[in-house]
This record gives sequence, C-alpha cells and structure tokens, in this order.
Amino acid sequence: MTGKKKVIVAMSGGVDSSVTAALLLEQGYDVTGVTMKLWDDARPEPEEEHAGCCSSAAVEDARSVAFQLGIPYYVLNFRRIFEEKVIDYFTAEYLRGRTPNPCIACNRHVKFQALLEQALSLGADYIATGHYARLGFSAESGRYTVCRPHDRKKDQTYVLYGLTQHQIAHTLMPLGDYTKDQVRLKAAELGLRVADKAESQEICFVPDDNYRNFLKGKKVDVKPGPFTNLAGEEIGQHKGIPFYTIGQRRGLGIAAGERLYVIKIDTENNAVILGPEDAILGCDLIAADINMVLYEKLAGPMEAEAQIRYNGKPVPATVTPLPDGSLGVRFHRPLRSITPGQAVVFYVGDYLAGGATIVSAG
Repeated sequence: MTGKKKVIVAMSGGVDSSVTAALLLEQGYDVTGVTMKLWDDARPEPEEEHAGCCSSAAVEDARSVAFQLGIPYYVLNFRRIFEEKVIDYFTAEYLRGRTPNPCIACNRHVKFQALLEQALSLGADYIATGHYARLGFSAESGRYTVCRPHDRKKDQTYVLYGLTQHQIAHTLMPLGDYTKDQVRLKAAELGLRVADKAESQEICFVPDDNYRNFLKGKKVDVKPGPFTNLAGEEIGQHKGIPFYTIGQRRGLGIAAGERLYVIKIDTENNAVILGPEDAILGCDLIAADINMVLYEKLAGPMEAEAQIRYNGKPVPATVTPLPDGSLGVRFHRPLRSITPGQAVVFYVGDYLAGGATIVSAG
C-alpha cells in the first residue's frame, strides 16, 4: 500500500475481532484496537461463561491480543448511547407488543454510527469489525455493496441491512472470505489466547439469556390481561404482553385440547390472542423504517429472496413500495410466525438489497 491507511478495529475480546485486527495488520494498515464500554459500572456483570462483549473479561482478552499484536488499544465509553438506543428501545418495543432485534439497533446506532463518527474525528480512514460479510463497490451502479460471506453458516448480513453508503465506504470486514475454522486456525497460528474461546451469547446485556427476567429487573409497568381465542372469547389470563412473542407455545399455562400458539398481541385491549398452529402461518407483511443498500430506492415491485429472522432461510418474495412510504412483502409460500418488530431483509442473488422493520403481518 502507498501510505498506511488508519483503521480502528472494534475488538470484543472474541476470536473474530482479534483475527480481524491481525489480518489488517498483515495487510499493511495502521491498526488501533478499541473496545466499546457499554455497561453501567453499577450493573452486575454476568458470569464469565455468559460474559458480554464489554465485560471485564472481554476487555482483558482484547487488551492481551492488542499487546501481542503490538497495536495501540483503548476502551471507549459508549454507555449513554447504548442505554438510549439499544436497551431503552429493547424495553419499549416489548411494551408495545413487538419483538425487537437489539443487535440491529446496536449496529445501526453504536458500531456504525457513533464509533465511526468518533474514528473519523480522530483521523482514521476506516473502522473494522469481525462480521462475516463481504463489502465492495459496484462501478456499474456506483454504489457500495454488502454481499453474503464465503462461510454461509456464519452469514451476518441480516443484521447489517441498516448500513448507509457512507458507512460501508468507511468500513472493513476482512472475514468475509474466510470460514470460521480458518479464523480459529489463524488465531492458533498466531498464538492468540482467544483461539478456542466460545462464541458469545446472542443478547450481550441479558446475562441469563432470559429477556423476561431482564424486563422484570427494569421494573416496567406490566399488567396482566386476558388470553383470548380467535373468536374473541377469554380462555385465561396472561402475565403481561411483554412476556409473549408471536409463535410462542411454551409457558402459556393454558390447558386446552390442542396446542395453542400466540397468534397476535393486542396492545389496545391488553390481550394476547391464541390459536392453532396453522394460524401462525402467513404470506404477507407490511414493513417500515426502510433502508436500501443495493439501490437508492425501489421504483416499483422487486422480486427478491426475503428473510424474517437471523437464522431463517430466505424465501422468494415480491417486495412492493406502497404509497405511504412503507413496503408490502408477499412471500411465495407461507411462513411461520411473521413477527412485528423483527426485520425483514431482502437479497438479490448474494447481494444484500436492503431491509425494513416488520409492522404487521397479513
């Protein structure tokens, strides 16, 4: 490279971000490692086996790797914005009867907005993360692109649909061409202490992976209410709508002659509607808060593959822009548990076309 480009690597203390820093160093970048401090000092830390991405153990692992690689390392305070944009959002969405995805909110507001802004203000050219995705630029369309990674089992493009053109232009994700096994092997070859470190849990700020306990700890205003069947008849009492999500079967506490599932959450009447399994199948949804990546905007209907959850399989669908600025999505086959609050993400071939937040299911 002519002249070293400066990159700030978001280091979580895991193997992926550690190898990201090592690869960029080998490629000739001027690398600095940072860990984002997201926890309030008064908040009890999880047990080590559930340690989140900014626990004391994670910071110590990241610091050790940075020392071994010979790169500068800092811990940056992002607690306020994380509380406001991720934890408060997470709580509010459940109170609205929706099921949020905090990783998408964290990527949008913390990693690729707040961290990038700070990195650029410090003179860096890029930030880098350990996501499994391939970033590029299409000369044909004149747009920066996000593409599925080589290791499809580790594909993280679903949580990256909120990236803007500016953010992609200033972000590096070198793991897109590697498998997870290759990343671990690279870490082992470098003698990094995190080479065999287990994967972190899905929600970093919910230590026991039980969001219901987390909401109880937040002392939110939760009121019991009626379970009703599809005919509107009361068949029991629920503990509060934040404790239920579309498609849920376990933990309902309802004795019935058939298996019942959560079909809909009616916040206006504080009711949870239950029904049989076939009632959670649907082909249509409405989505808003749209961000397109592959195109500037949709001028008309688009044929794509659409995915409604992180580990879900993409399904052929027709995506149609609506007059009110929202999107209508019709799947070519019924899907289970289309859930308001979750993201619907669109793909054209291997390219991430964009995504939006599900508002309602038809």
